[in-house]
Amino acid sequence: MTQDEIWLAKYHEYVNFVKDNQRCPSKHFLEEHRLHSWWKHNRQLLNAGTMKLERREMFKRLMALAEDNRHVNQYE
Repeated sequence: MTQDEIWLAKYHEYVNFVKDNQRCPSKHFLEEHRLHSWWKHNRQLLNAGTMKLERREMFKRLMALAEDNRHVNQYE
């Protein structure tokens, strides 16, 4: 598999996780830590301006999906 295929597979895995669970992966659960790390790494690349151009728009859509499914504290 090429790097682009691996990135795309992780992207789809993250999208499916958010849609299935109605939340983003947590850094506190070992099963979800890998996806959370992938998200964090790609967000850093985007902020630094080093993310590939073809991935940038896809990741921005993923950020919008994550924001829509953001966990809201019930006590706030």
